[in-house]
Amino acid sequence: MISCGKRIDIIADMANLTVPGLDDAVKDRLRVRAAGHGRSMGEEAREILAAALTTDSDSEVRRNLAQLIRRRICPSGGIELTLRSREPIRRPVMFPK
Repeated sequence: MISCGKRIDIIADMANLTVPGLDDAVKDRLRVRAAGHGRSMGEEAREILAAALTTDSDSEVRRNLAQLIRRRICPSGGIELTLRSREPIRRPVMFPK
């Protein structure tokens, strides 16, 4: 705990991970990928680990939400939607010069 006058702030423990023997090429790719996403290398590594370690159902939703919805609805017979007829595309308005 760190005391700041009358207020006490609690700093939560942060997990540290050291990866010994990380290939320089992998480190360079991580740096480039992080820069492409506007993140630090640490933030990018956290995102990669979180994505890799999500449960199968979580990653399935990310991959194909439409297929997941179909699998949920089809066993009950599906859903019939009434589609309204569409109007022809209108011509754009031409303003006088």
